[in-house]
Amino acid sequence: MSKPNIVVLDGHALNPGDLSWEPLEVLGNLTVYDRTPSQEVSSRARDAEIVLTNKSLLGAAQLQDLPKLKFISVLATGVNTVDLSIAEKRHIVVSNVVGYSTFSVAQHTFALLLELKNRVGHHSAQALKWSQSSDWSYWDFPLMELKGKHLGVIGLGHIGQQVASIGQAFGMTVLGVSGRSTTQAGVTFLPLDALLAQSDVISLNCPLTPDTHHLINKARLSTMKPSALLINTARGPLINELDLKWALENQVIAAAALDVLSSEPPPEKHPLLNMSNCLVTPHQAWASLESRSRLMDETVKNVKSFLQGTPRNQVTVS
Repeated sequence: MSKPNIVVLDGHALNPGDLSWEPLEVLGNLTVYDRTPSQEVSSRARDAEIVLTNKSLLGAAQLQDLPKLKFISVLATGVNTVDLSIAEKRHIVVSNVVGYSTFSVAQHTFALLLELKNRVGHHSAQALKWSQSSDWSYWDFPLMELKGKHLGVIGLGHIGQQVASIGQAFGMTVLGVSGRSTTQAGVTFLPLDALLAQSDVISLNCPLTPDTHHLINKARLSTMKPSALLINTARGPLINELDLKWALENQVIAAAALDVLSSEPPPEKHPLLNMSNCLVTPHQAWASLESRSRLMDETVKNVKSFLQGTPRNQVTVS
């Protein structure tokens, strides 16, 4: 049996050069593109039986131009870049990778939180002022201890559960809301509005669905504590960004820290860039070497299992 043609449409984020494509090269005739504009998907993948994609769109228009396609392995957990209905009608198997970034994203959540409350980078940059101070201890930004504060975790999947566990290790009281039947020791589950009203820190860890699109909006921001901190390491469109800008400018909440935005990369004049009480990192929470190594390993297993006739991590419309 001849080896299948395997095309990676946007491999740079997964492997900018510190990982190896060799395990996939063993499985087929591999072609890797760092990035693929939507208008070039059809020409680049026309002869592929297997396509790997992260953000490159495989919608109805693209899929109809890929007659040989039999398998899509998404280089992520979310599969919103693939038209699952068309794939199902075409008998194209779709798989994803779950849980590869759990520890990295949870770690980044607390990196953002600690930067908001300890301002380590800021105070390091202010060391010269310390040298000119008459006091042995110097700070020019309020500091907050996490112990005893209420951490509200919205979405208790793999990442949300890890965030909750780290919060407990800091001595925080953890509140949770989840779209699934979930229990976790030490977590008090509340309705969303009650969680928002009681939390000192709110961490968004839920998937983006029609029900969660703009989950955080002006009405819900208005129910939060004026001292509340909002952290989003999940998906940008969970937040109505203009409403968040309003809330930050008017001290409705104290601050926000975001690793994701609704448009990535954002335009230079994005409303939340360069605000003093809004930290933004460039969608990097998932991107540790360890996390990407797990993603690569699981993707190789997805492809290998499909070729053996036993697909794993399948995603369906239902």
